[in-house]
Amino acid sequence: MYLGAGHERAEARTRLVVYLTAAFMVVEIAAGLIFGSMALLADGVHMATHVGALGLAAWAYWMARRHARNRRFSFGSGKFGDLAGFASALVLGIISLVIAAESVMRLFAPVMIHYGEAMIVGAVGLAVNIVSAVVLAGDEQDAEDPAHHHDYNLRAAYVHVLADAATSVMALLALAAGLLLGWRVLDPVVGILGAIVIARWSIQLMQQSGRVLLDFEDDPSLAGDIRHLLEDDLNARIEDMHLWRLGPGHRGLIVSIISPVPLSADNIKQEIRRRHTGLSHVTVEISVCADCTPR
Repeated sequence: MYLGAGHERAEARTRLVVYLTAAFMVVEIAAGLIFGSMALLADGVHMATHVGALGLAAWAYWMARRHARNRRFSFGSGKFGDLAGFASALVLGIISLVIAAESVMRLFAPVMIHYGEAMIVGAVGLAVNIVSAVVLAGDEQDAEDPAHHHDYNLRAAYVHVLADAATSVMALLALAAGLLLGWRVLDPVVGILGAIVIARWSIQLMQQSGRVLLDFEDDPSLAGDIRHLLEDDLNARIEDMHLWRLGPGHRGLIVSIISPVPLSADNIKQEIRRRHTGLSHVTVEISVCADCTPR
């Protein structure tokens, strides 16, 4: 109940990216240690965190599907993905601090780097990231439509892959500058820049998924349209209204109104759902008060 469109497809693609990323993660971490590249090691460690985060995303899809009909989840299991997205964003933020700290240490205590070998491994890592991004790209675009049906679990997986790609590109640039120009200091500097980029993405994703978990009313236009229907078109007074997200592409609405004349709650629900197909759970409570006037 309240699962996003294409849920099973997104789950399958996320699992594929987990396997692909995990396969290369070990290679890149080992290469960073052997060849002495902080940028390459940071990229490998960063990729290791993504394996865990992407695995969490795949787990969230499975849990949401498994408990879709579980009545103990009062409003469905659609928020498993948002919970996983928030956790993934938190992991991104923590690892950005680790990368930044290690990179600063390397500024003051540089190590020998085998640039040629490290660049080969970095290039392969970038290719892995590009393939992973392509695998997730279609579903990520589908999950962000004009109706704000964001799948933050899928978005978290996609951002993790993009973060990997960004650190891979910066690592390659740093290694190339060190090999061709002798700029050894650029390797840890790139590690710091990569940490800043990752931290910024982490904060944005935590804000977005955190609002969903806290039942934040994130669509003022939709809320305004419902208020216009009830207060202006029906001449009723809204006493209480709750509009929140249940899962990707699904929202819940509970509204209590006072009307001077009898109204049909079923008719109102049908009209609201006709105008807004994303409202999957609608509850309307009507109190009739002939002497009450709209505010």
